[in-house]
Amino acid sequence: MDRYALLILPSANRVYSGTAIALTQAELEVFSRSVLGGRITDIGAEVIGGVPYVTFSGDLDETGDTAALAQLSAIYALYQVRDGLLRPLLINTTGRLDDDIVTIQKYPGKTNEQFTRLLLNVTLLSSAFAGGLADGKFAVLDPLCGRGTTLNQALRLGFDAAGVEHDRKDFDAYAAFIKTWLKRKKLKHHADYDGPVRREGQVIGRRLQLRLAGDPADYKAGVTQRLDVVCADTTRAPEFFRAQTFDLVVTDAPYGIQHGSSTGGGDSRRLARSPLDLLAAAVPGWAGLVRAGGALGIAWNTLVAPRAEAAKVLAGAGLEVLDDGPYRAFEHRVDQAIRRDILIARRP
Repeated sequence: MDRYALLILPSANRVYSGTAIALTQAELEVFSRSVLGGRITDIGAEVIGGVPYVTFSGDLDETGDTAALAQLSAIYALYQVRDGLLRPLLINTTGRLDDDIVTIQKYPGKTNEQFTRLLLNVTLLSSAFAGGLADGKFAVLDPLCGRGTTLNQALRLGFDAAGVEHDRKDFDAYAAFIKTWLKRKKLKHHADYDGPVRREGQVIGRRLQLRLAGDPADYKAGVTQRLDVVCADTTRAPEFFRAQTFDLVVTDAPYGIQHGSSTGGGDSRRLARSPLDLLAAAVPGWAGLVRAGGALGIAWNTLVAPRAEAAKVLAGAGLEVLDDGPYRAFEHRVDQAIRRDILIARRP
């Protein structure tokens, strides 16, 4: 059995860099369980030549296995360790779209893009479709999409992306960004719809639906990705999307710092720090949008909502909560007021 060393991708976020080793270890264990049948063992951390690495043992195929490993959220380089020397292995971490689709936006409260990729990965790895991590195409919904970090990560990976965001300013900012980005990149795209959504003569939201492709030949052949973003209350998501449409639901619940949550109506509604009431109202609808074998992944601030209470909401919606081993190793500090964790549940 060979020994390997994984070099962590540098992060512009100093706090996240400090936790990346531990988070990658947990992600790697989920990966080993779901993709490699547990063939990765002895996962640890080691300093080699003054540089920290995530290390592990395994009997890996240097084509298929390493192609899947290349999709880990923080991987920068992968080496085989022999006689104290590092032999670099070829990995391909290139996405379907340029990475500035996830890095170029800067605004208060934006979730770190490496963490967003981690959350997306772990949710996919926990579904029945984990084997397609390296080359599969999936439909991803973020029902609290804000200004689109999760949507952009999904698009970059070649997935279809959909989102719901109740804040009109955030919706408009994301719509303006993605249309400008596509034009600047000169990528083939078409707006299938861009405007108000009406029911019984009343405007109940706004919607942006795009088809796009990173390659002109793909677009011409009809091999496109879809983006579908709705400005509406997330509890109304089932009104906009068909049941069992999505492989993955991935979202950041409000942390109670930059963003609060509410299940009330009207512009004057009071925002609460805890997202539990929002989750209780919205998760049953979200769960109905996930197809069998799909998974739901939520990140949230444990300082404003206990893990057990959040897990109870997901289980109450008929989802199977994954709460053992590496799933208990994702909690980490973001700042003084936020301790972030991940909760994953699968639809039977």
